[in-house]
Amino acid sequence: MEVTLTECDNATVVKITGSVDGLNAGQLSASIAEPIAGGRVRLVADFSLVNYTSSAGLRSLLGAVNDSRRKGGDLRIAGLQPQVERVLALAGFTGIIQIFADVEAAVASYRN
Repeated sequence: MEVTLTECDNATVVKITGSVDGLNAGQLSASIAEPIAGGRVRLVADFSLVNYTSSAGLRSLLGAVNDSRRKGGDLRIAGLQPQVERVLALAGFTGIIQIFADVEAAVASYRN
């Protein structure tokens, strides 16, 4: 898994590449915690290049959502692959986290 952070308008885009599992979910959590600690709490997780996530990855996302919301922000997900979207739906995450077709739409949602 690889994680890169970029600023896009009024949000921080967290681009994730590869699979998210128990071996690297801690890395994902740490990568997302970095902008939150710096006060950048409007986040978009770009999942367009993620082909798998385990329950450990779901826990990382939930922790990031809670941390950002506590500080007045949010975490939104963009570009889910069908198999990853199914995992999120089965786990009930689609009712917790806003999901967008692409990064541009997710970033734009913060302007409203």
